[in-house]
Amino acid sequence: MKVQSNAYTLIYSAIVVLIVATCLAVFATALKPAQLKNIEIEKKQNILASVRIASDKTNVEDQYNRYIIDSYTLNTSGEKIQGIDPFLINLREELKKPLSERNLPAYICSRNDSAFLVIPVYGKGLWGPIWGYVSFMKKDSVAEGMPYYNTIYGVNFDHQGETPGLGAEITQSFFQIPFRGKAIFNEQGNFVSIKVIKGGADPGSGHEVDGISGGTITSKGLQAMLDTCLVAYEHYFKSAN
Repeated sequence: MKVQSNAYTLIYSAIVVLIVATCLAVFATALKPAQLKNIEIEKKQNILASVRIASDKTNVEDQYNRYIIDSYTLNTSGEKIQGIDPFLINLREELKKPLSERNLPAYICSRNDSAFLVIPVYGKGLWGPIWGYVSFMKKDSVAEGMPYYNTIYGVNFDHQGETPGLGAEITQSFFQIPFRGKAIFNEQGNFVSIKVIKGGADPGSGHEVDGISGGTITSKGLQAMLDTCLVAYEHYFKSAN
């Protein structure tokens, strides 16, 4: 076959493409376990961060095993579902389902003789998805119809592509710390969530936090994320079985 012929060029190109594709497939397969492990580590770090426990790649496994004493999957009636690993639930896919059909991950943390519930949240910002974890301190006893889990202990938010200096500020402590101590139920036991207020929250409100200056759409998306994700746990908040 002539080197300068069209047939030679086509065959040579096909062989090169095949070799490159094979190499990429081999590398992707070889690297996948490490990638999955990194995702697992980051997820555990974020869960711990929501209950104000610092960790890094060197100690996250020990910290997680020490403080996260249980995890399970719930339905929207607050009942535990057997056979579904909460750590493997894709919340983005669950949110596409009707509320009554969603699988809800829950993580229980024990720290300083107090119990905490950690739940994941997922929503949409200005340029892409936003997500995070919210932790609640458990009350030992409550009046009938009132929630065991109401007061936020900590939050940890992240994003994929929000604007630096604006919506991306949801990852910063100055935005996250004000969520601590806020309540998602009112005094009558009705779910009210948390309001992210543009222009400044009412200092006397137990349900409001300041929005991000210049990040209105991200702030609204974060509030919608909390409304949508937290209400799914309403029955569990009040039963805490």
